[in-house]
Amino acid sequence: MPQIAIAPCRRMTDYLEAVRRSGGEPFELDYHRDAPAKVLQEAAGLMLTGGGDIDPALYGEAPHPSFQASEPGRDEYEVALIRAAATAKLPIFAICRGMQVLNVALGGTLVQDIPTQVSGAADHSVPDPRYHLAHEVWVTKGSQLAEVMAEKLDGDACQVNSRHHQAVKEVAPGWEISATAPDGVIEAIEQRGDIFRVAVQWHPENFWRTGEFRPLFEAFIDAARQRKAL
Repeated sequence: MPQIAIAPCRRMTDYLEAVRRSGGEPFELDYHRDAPAKVLQEAAGLMLTGGGDIDPALYGEAPHPSFQASEPGRDEYEVALIRAAATAKLPIFAICRGMQVLNVALGGTLVQDIPTQVSGAADHSVPDPRYHLAHEVWVTKGSQLAEVMAEKLDGDACQVNSRHHQAVKEVAPGWEISATAPDGVIEAIEQRGDIFRVAVQWHPENFWRTGEFRPLFEAFIDAARQRKAL
């Protein structure tokens, strides 16, 4: 099984189980032990997880009053890890905060607070996203996300859970929007090409028991397996 490096967060169980159920062997990274260069030697794929806000200084802004910092050292570690993984052509699957820190690490910016900075915004912070769907997302035709999720989509849409107050604003160079919410909030981005590079704003790992988003994990694991075989 391909080894999947997973950035640590406070709620790891569902990420670990989603990877296992899709055929991968997850290992949780340690900021103090696993240098990015070491991770790239061992891992066949990188998963980025949810958590607190990214320091807005990393994209040239002052913090919004709603800013809630992540664990000390996490931003710096993940930015270095993402840049190293991108250079090494490692498959990447990013979720929620993971999508945001990936976008910032590669040159994009963020909406710091959806309720106060997005006019007519939907509710993107449902208390328990493991069991409650919040809104639908519209998936871009012809995107990798659309191809992977084809059997699960209702037309070009699917229902997702949601637990975030920030979102991608300016997309990092070389990346494209592959899904949006009805209020215009960016819900997924991807990098076109032969390497699996997909990021989503919702929490697909919460549905490992029922499989609504298993195709995303399976596509990621398949890409990691192919890289391992090189």
